[in-house]
Amino acid sequence: MLTHIVVWKYRADVEQAVREEHVARLRRLASIIPEVESLNVGFDVVLLPRSYDTGLVATFRDRAALDVYIVHPEHILVADMGRNISDHVFSVDFAAED
Repeated sequence: MLTHIVVWKYRADVEQAVREEHVARLRRLASIIPEVESLNVGFDVVLLPRSYDTGLVATFRDRAALDVYIVHPEHILVADMGRNISDHVFSVDFAAED
């Protein structure tokens, strides 16, 4: 299994409705892209100064499945949206240990 984690720090001027649309579009990816084994996304609830606004955790069978997800047209659209409304976007991908 491969775990894919992404966090977004939205620009201060981005309205809540736009943030909610971003999260809704991210959630839909699980039903659109069959290579997604699991996908969880949501808004930060702790609200610490170091916190990011939204986080996503997705799992994939292997690197090939992640690669299909990365280039899928729906993922590209929502990834572009996230970059356009954020000051920072970070990700990490790692293999789960057995």
